[in-house]
Amino acid sequence: MSIACVGIGPGGGTDMTRRALDALDAADVIVGYSTYVSLIRDAYPHKEFVSTPMRGEVQRCERALELARTGRSVALVCSGDPGIYGMAGLLIELAGRLCPTVEVEVIPGVTAANGGAAILGAPLMHDWCSISLSDLMTPWEVIERRLEAAAAADFCICLYNPSSHGRPHHLRRACDVLLRHLDEGTVCGMARGVGRTDQESIVLSLAELREAQADMTTTVYVGNSQTRVVGGRMVTPRGYVLGDG
Repeated sequence: MSIACVGIGPGGGTDMTRRALDALDAADVIVGYSTYVSLIRDAYPHKEFVSTPMRGEVQRCERALELARTGRSVALVCSGDPGIYGMAGLLIELAGRLCPTVEVEVIPGVTAANGGAAILGAPLMHDWCSISLSDLMTPWEVIERRLEAAAAADFCICLYNPSSHGRPHHLRRACDVLLRHLDEGTVCGMARGVGRTDQESIVLSLAELREAQADMTTTVYVGNSQTRVVGGRMVTPRGYVLGDG
């Protein structure tokens, strides 16, 4: 009895790894959030799908475990990588409590962080951290402390969940925190719809980022003090010594 917790990449298509594709091919049932399921349903027309809406994470994992306990091969799909803001941790916790005989295999995927970084250039070439601006499960006071610490330490920062209908001003609030430590000209970038047909990106300053519009499919990058624009793309130098030629 097993479940493969599968990262389908940010776009659910060309960014999937070979292991993710193999796990989906082998599954009898594919379980996931309805939006993520819609990204791959057409590729598996003969598979059985089970989906739940947003905030149905616990029920989703419980249903996947129930199916696996009957002896069926199950793939629980997550956007990006299941171990990064995904379902792997919750699934392992619930399996240990409810179905210890079910084996959970975590299949890594391409995250929004590195998928968007590749579009923008190379913004994460040196030390970096990721911070989600969603305060559904993390109080804003904690998010603000993390932003402040990351900026003070001169990390490159990748921001997940920068804005939504319920919290349209979180990105601006985050920029205000970052501006306590960072220059307004700090090189930043935004990648929207990574891996999807409407994918787009832009390089801009921290001051411009503060006024920018973002949504839940947008990943935001804030460079460190060394990040620069090279040929229209973000680059954070690793520290290699370049010759004059």
